[in-house]
Amino acid sequence: MSPARRRVSSGVPFEQAVGYSRAVAAGDFIFVSGCTSIADGKVVHEGDMTRQAGQALLNVGAALEQLGATLADVVRTRIYVTDISRWAEVGEAHRLAFADAPPATTMVQVAALIDPRMLVEIEAVAHREGGPGEDEAEPDESEVPPDAIRLDEPSADDSI
Repeated sequence: MSPARRRVSSGVPFEQAVGYSRAVAAGDFIFVSGCTSIADGKVVHEGDMTRQAGQALLNVGAALEQLGATLADVVRTRIYVTDISRWAEVGEAHRLAFADAPPATTMVQVAALIDPRMLVEIEAVAHREGGPGEDEAEPDESEVPPDAIRLDEPSADDSI
């Protein structure tokens, strides 16, 4: 294992059975494996997609905390649901968790998750300047190349 990488486990049996870490810090990034509605080793909030999404996000947050980060550091999530017609239920939990700093995200429907009681799984990528555990500096706008396309400003170029 590279000394620049740190791995954490949540202790759920799937990690050992499948051979993965709950989260891996590599450089300035933390990659959190898909989290579901598990608490104390048991599936919780059966049938309630909003509460399952909330629990999954709590589990993402717990993994990040072990590596010195928080949900505020998340820049990307991927959401897997077993019934896309219920997207708004998951969306509400995601919106509340990331109200101050919404990450890029994707939500897709899957045929099933590893346990039929699980309705949603959420994975995340977080970024911390200088690596996990160090204070994140605000980006210096002067470092933006002059020819960079700014998404927060209208473009004068109609070809974009």
